[in-house]
Amino acid sequence: MSSIEAHPQRNTIRLQLRQCLVLKDMPAHAWNDLEPLLEIADFGKGDLLVHQGHGAMEQFFILDGILKRVVSDPKGKEMILRFAAETDMDTSYAAWRLRTPMPYSIVAVTKVRAARLSMQQWVGFLERHVDIKAQFEYEVMSLMSEVMAHTITLHLLDAPGRLLRFKRKHPELLNRIPKKELASYLNLTPETLSRLKKRKLAG
Repeated sequence: MSSIEAHPQRNTIRLQLRQCLVLKDMPAHAWNDLEPLLEIADFGKGDLLVHQGHGAMEQFFILDGILKRVVSDPKGKEMILRFAAETDMDTSYAAWRLRTPMPYSIVAVTKVRAARLSMQQWVGFLERHVDIKAQFEYEVMSLMSEVMAHTITLHLLDAPGRLLRFKRKHPELLNRIPKKELASYLNLTPETLSRLKKRKLAG
């Protein structure tokens, strides 16, 4: 990990950060406050960024690659709640505010580069910039609504319907997520997913 200022690709990283949904409209004084708090970290496929059940919490802004939010039962069975890629984020904010352990893990689906900071630092930043806090909390609520809608979809739509909904909602991710991961998210077998794609439901 390194600071942005010390990173050899700092100019590219700054441009990528300014495309992030939560950060893109920030004024210069807020950037000057935030940038020294950020660390740039690279993760390999399958790396755990945040662990379900743990108390260590962080904020991530994705620069390259794809993350997933996943929950596991005591037997190790997993359910993927959402994917997030460039210009998006993932966060431990709700658990931090509720003072509960992390209810899910955040895992790298592909190689990932992210700007990260501790939840304590991020919350401190938000308290100093109330307009950004309001926008961020709106995005957190949108993420929670997205996860809820996905969970309902698994019960209400058949297999082709679930795939078509994902294609409509996330066309940019459809061919970037490994088949096994996408099948798990849609509660399909990889074989069923392949069969649906061959029927051109995935375009």
